[in-house]
Amino acid sequence: MATVGVIIPAFNAAKTLPIALDSVASQTFDDWQILLVDDGSTDNTAEVVAPFLTRFGPKILYIKQENRGLPAARNTAIRASSAEFLALLDADDVWLPCRLEESVKILRERPQAGLAYGGITGIDQDGRPGDSFVGNRRFAEGRIAPHIYMRQVELPCPTITFRRKCIDEVGLFDETMRATEDRDLCLRIALRYEVAFVPRVIACYRVSPSSMTTDPERMLQAQMQFIEKHYGAPGCGWLARRIALSLCYKQRADALSLRRRPWPALASSMRALALYPFDIGNIRTAASMLLRCAGLRVMTK
Repeated sequence: MATVGVIIPAFNAAKTLPIALDSVASQTFDDWQILLVDDGSTDNTAEVVAPFLTRFGPKILYIKQENRGLPAARNTAIRASSAEFLALLDADDVWLPCRLEESVKILRERPQAGLAYGGITGIDQDGRPGDSFVGNRRFAEGRIAPHIYMRQVELPCPTITFRRKCIDEVGLFDETMRATEDRDLCLRIALRYEVAFVPRVIACYRVSPSSMTTDPERMLQAQMQFIEKHYGAPGCGWLARRIALSLCYKQRADALSLRRRPWPALASSMRALALYPFDIGNIRTAASMLLRCAGLRVMTK
């Protein structure tokens, strides 16, 4: 039995999947098994995977299923693993060689922690690096469930590792959620356990123009589903809900602005400010959107 089960869902990811698989093979911690779930791909994923089945042997399990979505694919992989730890890796992301070693080390050092995560660097479709995220040092670890709910902590998916026993206690990924399902599971674990943080970049996250995170309307709906689902949990009360909603509307405003939709972006930023006017980020975003729209109005006169 491998110590770490590497959970990789794949849907039409033949182009990037070999890079993800190679990044697992390059780990300095080698007691792992890949659980690769082909979620109804219609491209040449099976052909791309074939050489890895020969190369990795029993260290990879390839499962094909009808398309059921990302949470269901991850659940299929989890059910097929008996590993002590489960580590997430999407088919278009990349691990740094230290990823598993650092994650397993911190979880073994901190038995009270149910999950661990770390820093991340964004990459574009061609693998060129962008901005890095190295954690919110104020709320990075410990009993941080309310801060996860309020979106004051980012938990980059390809850096997340959790104990298998936590899944047995809180359940699998929620298959009704087509986004924020990773945050949902992390919150359920964090309501019972501490969270550990690896204070260095351990993975790369590929930013795709077609990603759901770039669709402001669908992402807002998914975030609101998460907020309403956990409203009333310990630390997730009235004020926490307003803070969480304000950050969702601020994020939507930023996304709309990037899409050159200034007036809807202004409306969203004002909604964020009304929900929680004490956040300097909300004030700055609303002011920026207001000035931009005022400038546009002057230019059109």
